[in-house]
Amino acid sequence: MKNLSGANLNNGAAVGPQGEGIDSPSTFPRYPAYKESRVEWLGRLPQHWIVGCLKHTLIELISGGTPESNNPAYWADGDGVPWVAISDMTKGLVINGTAKAITEDGLRSKGLRVMPAGGLLYSIYASIGKVAVLGLSAVTNQAILGLVVNGAVADQQFVRWWLVSLESWVKTVSSSNTQDNLNAEKVKNLPFAFPTLTEQTQIARFLDHETARIDALIEEQQRLIELLKEKRQSVISHAVTKGLDPTVPMKDSGVEWLGDVPAHWVVSKFGYISSVVRGGSPRPAGDPELFNGDYSPWVTVAEITKDDEIYLDETESFLTKKGSDQCRIFSKGTLVLSNSGATLGVPKILMIDANANDGVVGFENISLDKEYSYLYLTTLTEGLRDRAAGSGQPNLNTDIVKSIDVPIPPSNEVVEIVAAVKKLRVQFNFLSKEAVKGIRLLQERRSALISAAVTGKIDVRGWQPPTSAQTPVLEQEAV
Repeated sequence: MKNLSGANLNNGAAVGPQGEGIDSPSTFPRYPAYKESRVEWLGRLPQHWIVGCLKHTLIELISGGTPESNNPAYWADGDGVPWVAISDMTKGLVINGTAKAITEDGLRSKGLRVMPAGGLLYSIYASIGKVAVLGLSAVTNQAILGLVVNGAVADQQFVRWWLVSLESWVKTVSSSNTQDNLNAEKVKNLPFAFPTLTEQTQIARFLDHETARIDALIEEQQRLIELLKEKRQSVISHAVTKGLDPTVPMKDSGVEWLGDVPAHWVVSKFGYISSVVRGGSPRPAGDPELFNGDYSPWVTVAEITKDDEIYLDETESFLTKKGSDQCRIFSKGTLVLSNSGATLGVPKILMIDANANDGVVGFENISLDKEYSYLYLTTLTEGLRDRAAGSGQPNLNTDIVKSIDVPIPPSNEVVEIVAAVKKLRVQFNFLSKEAVKGIRLLQERRSALISAAVTGKIDVRGWQPPTSAQTPVLEQEAV
């Protein structure tokens, strides 16, 4: 096989795991004596630990609320009291800013109390069981509770790690009820295992350090996945615009963004080599006589953009026969492209006869190899989105799609390029999946370590960080 320029995968980007150097809970010592906790899921605890409730660690628990959204007197355009919503909770461990703020009138309308900076926030609706540290004085909405920890009996960072360890259990217990949420009373009565205050601080120090190490490895794997995606696109782009042979003479394509192409290639447009036609949606939208049937597969933008596989061989939704009769059917083997919304510019090859909605265009009777055309279109996605955004219309009409320039190699080169790129895609996909597998393993190890430490399954009283290690910065940790 001819060379794919820049396709060397052995460039030092090693795929982990994946956790080398990260100790599993089984490598740490255990306490010398244990007792039954009498809490089924908690199991046995160190002999000297005490089982209580979360409320025994708190000075107070502060509830939140939401002023009337349509009353402008309650909401501040600039300065105001920061108002923490669930969306703010998902941005990091420490909340140093909020998307919205309320006025003093808004504060009074719901009788809200301002929580001082430094306390804990705990979500009880929506993203249930999430914990964050409040980095500024603020109020919260009704989905979030403020926890003011009593430092005389509990280490706040230990309390945070305890709540982190409960997240899965809390979600399970809550979802078994009629409503997937908690309330202040339930939170107060969450079980809590009390080591001595000194032990709590030591366990928190241990988890701060060890989870920061794991988080750094996870971030490394995430960066690797992004680099692999970039490398893969670079390889594909080079192959479908420059070919596999770096020694062939080149010529100006006449297309500014395309640059030089091999001198013996032809530059055409999709409108010249295929019939570009738009899908269509039955009307009225949502009519049960047209939609949610079992007659014809229904291809939507969401179906096309759900993954980066070449082929689409099934759909979640189907039309009725009446709905299918109202709109175009694309035959098996048709190359299609999403042409509307934020995810426009994504191609797929249909492996089924299917109807498609009006956010999809099809390339019928295309004279260029479909897999080659697919690969070429994947290199244009970002450019097509920029083009649509620049026009002020978040879509690509058929005239725009028809006008897309496409370099066309001789048929024998098309076959070679497709084979070479598909082989490289397999390699890139394997490396990406290994990185994802490594992330999953690290996340599982992280959860297991937190649970083992806060429930006393491991004894870290004698643990000390390596002398070369620095104290992790709180904001850089991930819950």
